[in-house]
Amino acid sequence: MSTIREVMSAPTATLTIQDNIYEAAVLMKQYNVGFIPVLEQDRVVGLLTDRDIVVRGIADKKPNSSRIRDVMTEELYAVTPDQSIDEAADLMAEHQIRRLLVIDDGKLVGIVSLGDLAVRTPLMDEASHALSEISESPYTH
Repeated sequence: MSTIREVMSAPTATLTIQDNIYEAAVLMKQYNVGFIPVLEQDRVVGLLTDRDIVVRGIADKKPNSSRIRDVMTEELYAVTPDQSIDEAADLMAEHQIRRLLVIDDGKLVGIVSLGDLAVRTPLMDEASHALSEISESPYTH
């Protein structure tokens, strides 16, 4: 059985709740990502997606100087590095999400995405299952 540790990626960037929307957008552009974990004293307290910026920031006419905490997603889904790929795929499908935080001993150690599952040929079944479940809802993250 494959574990999350084998497929996860190290987070390329993180934000703090003191950062603002503009700083987040610059980081997303710099690292070519649309998902950044938000930390407070080395603990994950939220995450910010490019969709959060658009829906809760721009669409609500918030200024670029607005704090991340005003637009971030606080509902978090995470796995540990030792959990199975099957468990991650099931969690993604159940909650219709494409990325999971990887937390070990309360600290962020990685991110696992549907793409991480899909690029591994032996894991194609898990990725396909998760994608089919995620794609059924018009409200995906």
